[in-house]
Amino acid sequence: MLNTTLNSTSALKVNGQRLMQMMAEIGTIGALPKGGVRRLAFSPEDRQARHQVQSWMEAAGMTVTIDAAANIIGRYEGRFPHAPALATGSHLDTVPNAGIYDGTYGVLAGVEMIHTLHDQGIRLDHSIEVIVFADEERTMIGSKAMAGKANPDPNFYDHPHYEPIEMGLNFIGGDWSQLSSAQRDTDSLAAFVELHVEQGPVLEAVGNPMGLVTGIVGQRRYLISIDGSASHAGTTPMTMRQDALVAASQVILAVNQIGHLTGDGYGQQVATVGAMKLSPNVANTIPGRVEMTLDIRDLSNARLDAMVATLGKDMAAIADQTQTQIQIKPQLRNEPVPVNSHIYNTIAQVCDQLELPAQPLPSRASHDAQIIANITDMGMIFVPSENGISHSETEYTSPEHCIQGANILLHTLVQLDQHYRCPEEAAVVSQKESKV
Repeated sequence: MLNTTLNSTSALKVNGQRLMQMMAEIGTIGALPKGGVRRLAFSPEDRQARHQVQSWMEAAGMTVTIDAAANIIGRYEGRFPHAPALATGSHLDTVPNAGIYDGTYGVLAGVEMIHTLHDQGIRLDHSIEVIVFADEERTMIGSKAMAGKANPDPNFYDHPHYEPIEMGLNFIGGDWSQLSSAQRDTDSLAAFVELHVEQGPVLEAVGNPMGLVTGIVGQRRYLISIDGSASHAGTTPMTMRQDALVAASQVILAVNQIGHLTGDGYGQQVATVGAMKLSPNVANTIPGRVEMTLDIRDLSNARLDAMVATLGKDMAAIADQTQTQIQIKPQLRNEPVPVNSHIYNTIAQVCDQLELPAQPLPSRASHDAQIIANITDMGMIFVPSENGISHSETEYTSPEHCIQGANILLHTLVQLDQHYRCPEEAAVVSQKESKV
Protein backbone atom coordinates (compact mmCIF):
# COMPACT_ATOMS: atom_id res chain seq x y z
CA MET A 1 0.00 0.00 0.00
CA LEU A 2 1.18 3.51 -0.76
CA ASN A 3 0.94 4.70 2.87
CA THR A 4 3.73 2.32 3.91
CA THR A 5 5.93 3.05 0.89
CA LEU A 6 5.29 6.72 0.20
CA ASN A 7 8.83 7.82 1.00
CA SER A 8 10.24 5.25 -1.40
CA THR A 9 8.24 6.48 -4.38
CA SER A 10 10.61 9.42 -4.83
CA ALA A 11 13.24 6.90 -5.96
CA LEU A 12 10.90 4.98 -8.27
CA LYS A 13 12.08 4.52 -11.84
CA VAL A 14 10.49 2.65 -14.70
CA ASN A 15 12.29 -0.31 -16.22
CA GLY A 16 13.66 1.40 -19.31
CA GLN A 17 14.89 -1.79 -20.93
CA ARG A 18 11.46 -3.37 -20.60
CA LEU A 19 9.78 -0.27 -22.06
CA MET A 20 12.04 -0.18 -25.09
CA GLN A 21 11.66 -3.92 -25.62
CA MET A 22 7.87 -3.50 -25.74
CA MET A 23 8.32 -0.64 -28.22
CA ALA A 24 10.48 -2.85 -30.43
CA GLU A 25 8.08 -5.79 -30.28
CA ILE A 26 4.98 -3.77 -31.08
CA GLY A 27 6.94 -2.17 -33.94
CA THR A 28 7.11 -5.55 -35.68
CA ILE A 29 3.31 -5.65 -36.02
CA GLY A 30 2.53 -4.05 -39.35
CA ALA A 31 6.25 -3.45 -39.99
CA LEU A 32 7.23 -1.80 -43.29
CA PRO A 33 10.45 -2.58 -45.22
CA LYS A 34 12.17 0.69 -44.30
CA GLY A 35 11.51 0.53 -40.55
CA GLY A 36 8.11 2.13 -40.19
CA VAL A 37 4.72 0.59 -39.50
CA ARG A 38 1.27 0.45 -41.06
CA ARG A 39 -1.47 -0.38 -38.55
CA LEU A 40 -4.59 1.24 -39.91
CA ALA A 41 -7.51 1.34 -37.50
CA PHE A 42 -9.68 -1.81 -37.61
CA SER A 43 -7.08 -3.73 -39.63
CA PRO A 44 -5.78 -7.20 -38.70
CA GLU A 45 -2.53 -5.50 -37.62
CA ASP A 46 -4.45 -3.14 -35.35
CA ARG A 47 -6.23 -6.07 -33.74
CA GLN A 48 -2.99 -8.00 -33.29
CA ALA A 49 -1.28 -5.05 -31.59
CA ARG A 50 -4.27 -4.57 -29.30
CA HIS A 51 -4.16 -8.23 -28.26
CA GLN A 52 -0.46 -7.95 -27.48
CA VAL A 53 -0.97 -4.86 -25.32
CA GLN A 54 -3.82 -6.53 -23.45
CA SER A 55 -1.50 -9.40 -22.52
CA TRP A 56 1.12 -6.94 -21.24
CA MET A 57 -1.54 -5.12 -19.21
CA GLU A 58 -2.58 -8.36 -17.54
CA ALA A 59 1.06 -9.25 -16.82
CA ALA A 60 1.41 -5.84 -15.11
CA GLY A 61 -1.47 -6.62 -12.73
CA MET A 62 -4.27 -4.85 -14.55
CA THR A 63 -7.77 -6.07 -15.24
CA VAL A 64 -8.69 -5.45 -18.88
CA THR A 65 -12.05 -4.53 -20.40
CA ILE A 66 -13.11 -3.33 -23.86
CA ASP A 67 -16.01 -0.88 -24.08
CA ALA A 68 -18.51 -0.56 -26.94
CA ALA A 69 -16.30 1.98 -28.71
CA ALA A 70 -13.48 -0.62 -28.73
CA ASN A 71 -11.41 1.32 -26.20
CA ILE A 72 -9.14 -1.01 -24.22
CA ILE A 73 -9.15 -0.07 -20.53
CA GLY A 74 -6.47 -1.60 -18.33
CA ARG A 75 -7.25 -0.87 -14.68
CA TYR A 76 -4.84 -1.13 -11.76
CA GLU A 77 -6.98 -1.01 -8.64
CA GLY A 78 -6.23 1.53 -5.95
CA ARG A 79 -6.77 1.43 -2.21
CA PHE A 80 -10.13 3.13 -2.69
CA PRO A 81 -11.59 1.43 -5.79
CA HIS A 82 -14.81 3.47 -5.79
CA ALA A 83 -12.94 6.76 -6.12
CA PRO A 84 -12.54 8.41 -9.55
CA ALA A 85 -9.61 6.92 -11.46
CA LEU A 86 -6.46 8.62 -12.67
CA ALA A 87 -5.93 7.80 -16.33
CA THR A 88 -3.34 7.89 -19.06
CA GLY A 89 -3.04 6.36 -22.52
CA SER A 90 -3.10 7.06 -26.24
CA HIS A 91 -3.62 4.99 -29.41
CA LEU A 92 -2.08 2.10 -31.37
CA ASP A 93 -3.50 2.77 -34.86
CA THR A 94 -1.30 4.57 -37.35
CA VAL A 95 -1.32 6.51 -40.60
CA PRO A 96 -0.45 4.43 -43.71
CA ASN A 97 3.30 5.14 -43.55
CA ALA A 98 4.08 5.74 -39.88
CA GLY A 99 6.87 5.51 -37.35
CA ILE A 100 6.70 3.38 -34.21
CA TYR A 101 6.31 6.16 -31.62
CA ASP A 102 3.18 8.20 -32.37
CA GLY A 103 0.48 7.08 -29.93
CA THR A 104 2.09 3.73 -29.17
CA TYR A 105 4.72 5.30 -26.92
CA GLY A 106 2.09 6.84 -24.65
CA VAL A 107 0.26 3.52 -24.30
CA LEU A 108 3.35 1.46 -23.53
CA ALA A 109 4.80 4.06 -21.14
CA GLY A 110 1.53 3.78 -19.22
CA VAL A 111 1.78 -0.02 -19.16
CA GLU A 112 5.39 0.17 -17.98
CA MET A 113 4.47 2.68 -15.27
CA ILE A 114 1.89 0.25 -13.87
CA HIS A 115 4.34 -2.65 -14.19
CA THR A 116 6.80 -0.66 -12.05
CA LEU A 117 4.20 -0.01 -9.34
CA HIS A 118 3.12 -3.66 -9.44
CA ASP A 119 6.72 -4.90 -9.16
CA GLN A 120 7.18 -2.76 -6.04
CA GLY A 121 3.85 -3.81 -4.51
CA ILE A 122 2.62 -0.20 -4.55
CA ARG A 123 -1.05 0.70 -4.79
CA LEU A 124 -2.04 4.36 -4.99
CA ASP A 125 -5.21 5.62 -3.34
CA HIS A 126 -6.86 6.04 -6.74
CA SER A 127 -7.10 3.32 -9.33
CA ILE A 128 -5.07 4.00 -12.47
CA GLU A 129 -6.39 3.29 -15.95
CA VAL A 130 -4.29 2.91 -19.09
CA ILE A 131 -6.58 3.49 -22.08
CA VAL A 132 -5.99 2.48 -25.69
CA PHE A 133 -8.35 4.69 -27.69
CA ALA A 134 -9.82 3.31 -30.91
CA ASP A 135 -9.11 4.94 -34.30
CA GLU A 136 -7.41 8.14 -33.23
CA GLU A 137 -5.90 8.86 -36.63
CA ARG A 138 -9.13 9.11 -38.63
CA THR A 139 -12.35 9.45 -36.61
CA MET A 140 -11.29 9.66 -32.93
CA ILE A 141 -14.35 7.48 -32.34
CA GLY A 142 -12.90 5.97 -29.16
CA SER A 143 -12.28 9.17 -27.23
CA LYS A 144 -15.35 10.88 -28.69
CA ALA A 145 -17.61 8.03 -27.55
CA MET A 146 -16.02 8.07 -24.09
CA ALA A 147 -16.64 11.82 -23.85
CA GLY A 148 -20.19 11.59 -25.22
CA LYS A 149 -19.20 13.49 -28.38
CA ALA A 150 -19.57 10.75 -31.02
CA ASN A 151 -22.01 11.14 -33.88
CA PRO A 152 -24.55 8.29 -33.55
CA ASP A 153 -25.07 8.10 -37.32
CA PRO A 154 -22.57 5.58 -38.75
CA ASN A 155 -22.92 7.16 -42.20
CA PHE A 156 -21.18 10.24 -40.81
CA TYR A 157 -17.96 8.23 -40.76
CA ASP A 158 -18.25 6.78 -44.26
CA HIS A 159 -15.02 6.84 -46.25
CA PRO A 160 -14.41 5.38 -49.73
CA HIS A 161 -11.26 3.59 -48.59
CA TYR A 162 -12.55 2.14 -45.31
CA GLU A 163 -15.17 -0.40 -44.32
CA PRO A 164 -18.29 0.82 -42.46
CA ILE A 165 -17.36 1.90 -38.96
CA GLU A 166 -19.80 -0.58 -37.40
CA MET A 167 -17.84 -3.43 -38.98
CA GLY A 168 -14.53 -1.92 -37.93
CA LEU A 169 -15.49 -1.52 -34.30
CA ASN A 170 -16.94 -5.02 -34.11
CA PHE A 171 -13.76 -6.47 -35.64
CA ILE A 172 -11.59 -5.12 -32.80
CA GLY A 173 -13.99 -5.92 -29.97
CA GLY A 174 -16.46 -3.02 -29.88
CA ASP A 175 -20.21 -2.93 -30.49
CA TRP A 176 -21.63 -0.04 -32.50
CA SER A 177 -25.20 -0.86 -31.41
CA GLN A 178 -24.17 -0.13 -27.80
CA LEU A 179 -21.92 2.85 -28.57
CA SER A 180 -23.58 5.20 -26.08
CA SER A 181 -22.64 2.86 -23.22
CA ALA A 182 -18.97 3.84 -23.71
CA GLN A 183 -19.65 7.33 -22.35
CA ARG A 184 -18.02 7.95 -18.98
CA ASP A 185 -19.53 9.99 -16.17
CA THR A 186 -17.57 13.10 -15.28
CA ASP A 187 -17.08 11.76 -11.76
CA SER A 188 -15.52 8.47 -12.93
CA LEU A 189 -12.18 10.05 -13.91
CA ALA A 190 -10.24 12.39 -11.64
CA ALA A 191 -7.68 13.36 -14.30
CA PHE A 192 -6.17 12.28 -17.62
CA VAL A 193 -2.50 12.78 -18.52
CA GLU A 194 -1.27 11.85 -22.00
CA LEU A 195 2.41 11.27 -22.77
CA HIS A 196 3.30 11.75 -26.42
CA VAL A 197 6.14 12.47 -28.81
CA GLU A 198 6.12 16.13 -29.81
CA GLN A 199 5.76 15.48 -33.57
CA GLY A 200 7.42 18.83 -34.18
CA PRO A 201 10.85 20.53 -34.11
CA VAL A 202 10.53 22.96 -31.18
CA LEU A 203 11.99 20.88 -28.34
CA GLU A 204 14.99 19.77 -30.38
CA ALA A 205 15.60 23.35 -31.51
CA VAL A 206 15.89 24.57 -27.90
CA GLY A 207 18.11 21.73 -26.68
CA ASN A 208 15.83 18.71 -26.23
CA PRO A 209 14.03 19.50 -22.97
CA MET A 210 10.83 17.81 -21.93
CA GLY A 211 7.65 19.50 -23.18
CA LEU A 212 5.21 21.18 -20.79
CA VAL A 213 2.10 21.31 -22.94
CA THR A 214 0.13 24.51 -22.33
CA GLY A 215 -2.89 23.49 -24.38
CA ILE A 216 -4.03 21.72 -27.53
CA VAL A 217 -4.75 24.02 -30.42
CA GLY A 218 -8.11 24.29 -32.06
CA GLN A 219 -8.12 22.84 -35.56
CA ARG A 220 -10.35 23.92 -38.42
CA ARG A 221 -10.33 22.31 -41.83
CA TYR A 222 -12.00 23.66 -44.94
CA LEU A 223 -12.46 22.78 -48.59
CA ILE A 224 -11.84 25.73 -50.90
CA SER A 225 -13.24 25.48 -54.43
CA ILE A 226 -12.35 27.88 -57.24
CA ASP A 227 -14.32 27.92 -60.49
CA GLY A 228 -13.00 29.64 -63.57
CA SER A 229 -13.34 28.69 -67.22
CA ALA A 230 -11.52 25.80 -68.89
CA SER A 231 -10.41 26.84 -72.38
CA HIS A 232 -7.67 26.28 -74.93
CA ALA A 233 -4.22 27.17 -73.62
CA GLY A 234 -3.05 28.30 -77.05
CA THR A 235 -5.98 30.29 -78.38
CA THR A 236 -7.17 32.14 -75.26
CA PRO A 237 -5.40 35.51 -74.77
CA MET A 238 -3.92 36.07 -71.33
CA THR A 239 -6.17 39.09 -70.73
CA MET A 240 -9.31 37.04 -71.41
CA ARG A 241 -8.62 34.07 -69.14
CA GLN A 242 -10.47 32.94 -66.03
CA ASP A 243 -7.70 30.69 -64.78
CA ALA A 244 -8.73 28.84 -61.63
CA LEU A 245 -5.16 27.76 -60.89
CA VAL A 246 -3.85 31.32 -61.03
CA ALA A 247 -6.53 32.28 -58.51
CA ALA A 248 -5.65 29.24 -56.40
CA SER A 249 -1.98 30.22 -56.30
CA GLN A 250 -2.95 33.64 -54.96
CA VAL A 251 -5.19 32.03 -52.34
CA ILE A 252 -2.27 29.84 -51.23
CA LEU A 253 -0.14 32.95 -50.75
CA ALA A 254 -2.98 34.55 -48.76
CA VAL A 255 -3.14 31.45 -46.54
CA ASN A 256 0.60 31.72 -45.96
CA GLN A 257 0.15 35.36 -44.98
CA ILE A 258 -2.49 34.66 -42.31
CA GLY A 259 -0.11 32.06 -40.91
CA HIS A 260 2.43 34.82 -40.42
CA LEU A 261 0.14 37.42 -38.84
CA THR A 262 1.67 39.20 -35.84
CA GLY A 263 0.35 41.39 -33.05
CA ASP A 264 -2.72 40.99 -30.81
CA GLY A 265 -1.63 37.54 -29.62
CA TYR A 266 -0.66 36.15 -33.02
CA GLY A 267 2.51 34.16 -33.43
CA GLN A 268 1.47 30.61 -32.46
CA GLN A 269 -0.94 30.02 -35.36
CA VAL A 270 -0.31 27.85 -38.41
CA ALA A 271 -2.10 27.76 -41.77
CA THR A 272 -1.61 25.13 -44.46
CA VAL A 273 -2.88 24.15 -47.89
CA GLY A 274 -2.06 20.46 -47.92
CA ALA A 275 -3.95 18.92 -50.85
CA MET A 276 -5.07 20.16 -54.25
CA LYS A 277 -7.02 18.80 -57.19
CA LEU A 278 -7.45 20.59 -60.50
CA SER A 279 -9.47 19.87 -63.58
CA PRO A 280 -9.40 19.11 -66.37
CA ASN A 281 -5.68 18.65 -65.49
CA VAL A 282 -4.58 18.64 -69.13
CA ALA A 283 -1.34 20.19 -70.38
CA ASN A 284 -2.90 22.34 -73.11
CA THR A 285 -6.03 23.43 -71.24
CA ILE A 286 -6.47 26.32 -68.81
CA PRO A 287 -7.62 24.90 -65.46
CA GLY A 288 -11.32 25.52 -64.99
CA ARG A 289 -11.70 24.27 -61.42
CA VAL A 290 -9.44 23.82 -58.41
CA GLU A 291 -10.26 22.22 -55.08
CA MET A 292 -7.86 22.47 -52.18
CA THR A 293 -7.80 21.94 -48.44
CA LEU A 294 -7.13 24.53 -45.76
CA ASP A 295 -5.97 23.60 -42.25
CA ILE A 296 -5.59 26.34 -39.61
CA ARG A 297 -4.71 25.91 -35.93
CA ASP A 298 -4.34 28.14 -32.89
CA LEU A 299 -4.99 28.08 -29.14
CA SER A 300 -7.58 30.87 -29.47
CA ASN A 301 -10.99 30.62 -31.12
CA ALA A 302 -11.03 34.40 -31.46
CA ARG A 303 -7.79 34.36 -33.47
CA LEU A 304 -9.06 31.48 -35.61
CA ASP A 305 -12.20 33.48 -36.36
CA ALA A 306 -10.08 36.50 -37.26
CA MET A 307 -7.86 34.42 -39.55
CA VAL A 308 -10.87 33.07 -41.43
CA ALA A 309 -12.35 36.58 -41.72
CA THR A 310 -9.08 37.98 -43.08
CA LEU A 311 -8.78 35.17 -45.59
CA GLY A 312 -12.40 35.68 -46.65
CA LYS A 313 -11.69 39.31 -47.56
CA ASP A 314 -8.54 38.29 -49.42
CA MET A 315 -10.39 35.62 -51.41
CA ALA A 316 -13.14 38.04 -52.36
CA ALA A 317 -10.54 40.41 -53.79
CA ILE A 318 -8.78 37.54 -55.61
CA ALA A 319 -12.08 36.33 -57.11
CA ASP A 320 -12.83 39.82 -58.39
CA GLN A 321 -9.36 40.28 -59.85
CA THR A 322 -9.24 36.87 -61.59
CA GLN A 323 -12.92 36.76 -62.61
CA THR A 324 -13.41 33.47 -60.78
CA GLN A 325 -15.79 32.22 -58.11
CA ILE A 326 -14.31 31.11 -54.78
CA GLN A 327 -16.18 29.22 -52.08
CA ILE A 328 -15.05 27.87 -48.72
CA LYS A 329 -16.82 25.01 -46.95
CA PRO A 330 -16.13 23.83 -43.36
CA GLN A 331 -14.98 20.20 -43.05
CA LEU A 332 -13.75 19.81 -39.46
CA ARG A 333 -13.78 21.80 -36.24
CA ASN A 334 -11.92 20.78 -33.05
CA GLU A 335 -12.05 23.29 -30.23
CA PRO A 336 -8.86 24.55 -28.55
CA VAL A 337 -8.37 23.12 -25.07
CA PRO A 338 -6.12 24.54 -22.32
CA VAL A 339 -4.54 22.05 -19.97
CA ASN A 340 -5.55 21.99 -16.31
CA SER A 341 -3.32 24.43 -14.41
CA HIS A 342 -2.72 22.11 -11.44
CA ILE A 343 -1.70 19.22 -13.68
CA TYR A 344 0.57 21.54 -15.65
CA ASN A 345 2.22 22.76 -12.45
CA THR A 346 2.59 19.20 -11.16
CA ILE A 347 4.35 18.10 -14.36
CA ALA A 348 6.65 21.15 -14.11
CA GLN A 349 7.41 20.32 -10.47
CA VAL A 350 8.19 16.69 -11.33
CA CYS A 351 10.55 17.77 -14.12
CA ASP A 352 12.33 20.01 -11.62
CA GLN A 353 12.56 17.21 -9.04
CA LEU A 354 13.98 14.80 -11.63
CA GLU A 355 16.38 17.52 -12.81
CA LEU A 356 15.02 17.40 -16.33
CA PRO A 357 14.79 20.75 -18.17
CA ALA A 358 11.33 21.53 -19.52
CA GLN A 359 9.94 23.88 -22.15
CA PRO A 360 6.34 25.20 -22.29
CA LEU A 361 4.72 24.85 -25.71
CA PRO A 362 1.29 24.21 -27.23
CA SER A 363 0.38 21.00 -28.97
CA ARG A 364 -0.34 21.84 -32.59
CA ALA A 365 -1.59 18.33 -33.32
CA SER A 366 -4.89 16.89 -32.15
CA HIS A 367 -4.87 14.17 -29.50
CA ASP A 368 -7.39 12.03 -27.64
CA ALA A 369 -6.59 14.17 -24.58
CA GLN A 370 -8.29 17.08 -26.34
CA ILE A 371 -11.56 15.14 -26.43
CA ILE A 372 -11.27 13.63 -22.92
CA ALA A 373 -10.85 17.17 -21.55
CA ASN A 374 -14.64 17.44 -21.97
CA ILE A 375 -15.15 15.12 -19.00
CA THR A 376 -12.12 15.51 -16.73
CA ASP A 377 -8.99 17.53 -15.91
CA MET A 378 -6.36 17.07 -18.62
CA GLY A 379 -2.62 17.48 -19.00
CA MET A 380 0.03 16.46 -21.54
CA ILE A 381 3.75 15.70 -21.53
CA PHE A 382 5.90 15.85 -24.66
CA VAL A 383 9.25 14.24 -25.40
CA PRO A 384 11.42 15.47 -28.29
CA SER A 385 11.08 14.18 -31.86
CA GLU A 386 14.33 14.00 -33.82
CA ASN A 387 14.23 16.55 -36.66
CA GLY A 388 10.59 17.19 -35.73
CA ILE A 389 9.50 14.29 -37.95
CA SER A 390 6.32 12.29 -37.34
CA HIS A 391 3.78 10.34 -39.42
CA SER A 392 6.83 8.99 -41.24
CA GLU A 393 9.05 5.91 -41.27
CA THR A 394 11.92 8.12 -40.10
CA GLU A 395 10.11 9.20 -36.91
CA TYR A 396 12.51 8.79 -33.97
CA THR A 397 12.76 9.59 -30.28
CA SER A 398 15.82 8.42 -28.37
CA PRO A 399 15.50 5.70 -25.71
CA GLU A 400 16.84 8.20 -23.18
CA HIS A 401 13.99 10.61 -23.85
CA CYS A 402 11.41 7.81 -23.94
CA ILE A 403 12.51 6.59 -20.51
CA GLN A 404 12.66 10.10 -19.08
CA GLY A 405 9.13 10.82 -20.26
CA ALA A 406 7.84 7.61 -18.70
CA ASN A 407 9.43 8.54 -15.37
CA ILE A 408 7.79 11.98 -15.53
CA LEU A 409 4.43 10.31 -16.16
CA LEU A 410 4.93 7.93 -13.23
CA HIS A 411 5.79 10.65 -10.73
CA THR A 412 3.11 13.00 -12.03
CA LEU A 413 0.39 10.43 -11.34
CA VAL A 414 1.87 9.63 -7.92
CA GLN A 415 1.67 13.31 -7.01
CA LEU A 416 -1.80 13.77 -8.51
CA ASP A 417 -2.93 10.81 -6.42
CA GLN A 418 -2.29 12.94 -3.33
CA HIS A 419 -3.96 16.03 -4.80
CA TYR A 420 -7.28 14.46 -5.77
CA ARG A 421 -8.54 13.27 -2.41
CA CYS A 422 -10.72 10.16 -2.38
CA PRO A 423 -14.16 10.39 -0.71
CA GLU A 424 -13.46 7.10 1.10
CA GLU A 425 -10.13 8.40 2.35
CA ALA A 426 -11.75 11.61 3.58
CA ALA A 427 -14.31 9.56 5.51
CA VAL A 428 -11.57 7.49 7.15
CA VAL A 429 -9.63 10.60 8.13
CA SER A 430 -12.80 12.17 9.53
CA GLN A 431 -13.50 9.13 11.67
CA LYS A 432 -9.96 9.14 13.02
CA GLU A 433 -10.12 12.85 13.82
CA SER A 434 -13.44 12.43 15.64
CA LYS A 435 -11.84 9.87 17.97
CA VAL A 436 -8.99 12.18 18.91
